Amino acid sequence: MASTILKGITWGHSRGITPLLAASQRFSELYPDVEINWKKRTLQEFADFPIEKLTEEYDLLIIDHPWVGCAAATNCVLPLEQYLSEDYLQDQLENSVGGSHESYNYKGHQWALAIDAATPAASYRADLFVKHNADVPTTWDEVIALAKKGKVAVPAIPIDLLMNFYMFCIAHGTQPFANEDEVIDEEIGLLALETMRELWGAVDKKMFGYNPIAVAEQMTTTNDYWYCPFAYCYSNYSRVGYTNNILTYTDLVYFDEGGKLRSTIGGTGLAISAFSKNKDAALVFAEMVVGGSCQSTFYVEHGGQPGHAWAWKSSKANTLTNNFFTNVLPIMERGYIRPRYNGYLLFQDHAGDCIQQYLLNEGNQRDVLNEINQLYKQSLSKKN
Repeated sequence: MASTILKGITWGHSRGITPLLAASQRFSELYPDVEINWKKRTLQEFADFPIEKLTEEYDLLIIDHPWVGCAAATNCVLPLEQYLSEDYLQDQLENSVGGSHESYNYKGHQWALAIDAATPAASYRADLFVKHNADVPTTWDEVIALAKKGKVAVPAIPIDLLMNFYMFCIAHGTQPFANEDEVIDEEIGLLALETMRELWGAVDKKMFGYNPIAVAEQMTTTNDYWYCPFAYCYSNYSRVGYTNNILTYTDLVYFDEGGKLRSTIGGTGLAISAFSKNKDAALVFAEMVVGGSCQSTFYVEHGGQPGHAWAWKSSKANTLTNNFFTNVLPIMERGYIRPRYNGYLLFQDHAGDCIQQYLLNEGNQRDVLNEINQLYKQSLSKKN
């Protein structure tokens, strides 16, 4: 029996749990005195339960990067630059997929390693476009035209709508959170909301209960929807054997004269609890599983979506995933990093609700902007 037991917590999709189970099994073969047990939780639990509480129970934690402001305020996870070599962290920086590595660096400390990288990307059923002799959209107008035909699926739960609100603010010329007075100026905010209503007013209302996973499942298990213009991407759905009808992921469309849309990056990081009694073993595992060698082979081969560029540029990884990594990398490289200050999660947890109500024709644009600005000011009260 292993003398050292590490406890880890992650999220319950195959992308989140399967590669960690496989890597942990291999780690225990290399280090027989160490056993790693993982607990999985739903995406909603992943978002709802305070991670700082989980650090009291778990050694290894898969986190979202907006949480690092809280980490800096509470010091409940290790500042990894004090434990890992400078060369290792430099390699992580140089091989970051877009801003993934940077997103876990806050107030001069590296609070997690980018074990996973993702951003909203377009996806489509190539077989259905061929069958119907149709062209995959490349412009916003073409997306709207296809949506009006009932062939577009797109997530519309509050958190995804909020991330897309950021994207459309940028598309209309201004990055959100430029100051502490308002999330976005009224002119740009109104344009962003009008653009969102143009799309979500044309799609099936059941989308308002769908997250990105549900959209991908609908697109791969039915023939109802041909195209998704943006949803957090999952390489699993572009792998033969994972689903009967694979998705092809591709770049976001051109939006007017402003070029292609810029989405809000996601992904996950691996953090180590400051309360762990087995920090050394946890650090050795983290260094292995987020290193380029594991990420570009073992990790991606077991369903992972790595945060290390070696995997994204690997011909084997792209063959395995219908060129997912090659096609999505340009979106990652221009992706927007949302705020990470302590208190931001209060804003993120609630600001999408009023956007959803508005898109369901239950509110007006200025009320939405007023409400998100009030939430923003509340969230800033925790900032330090």
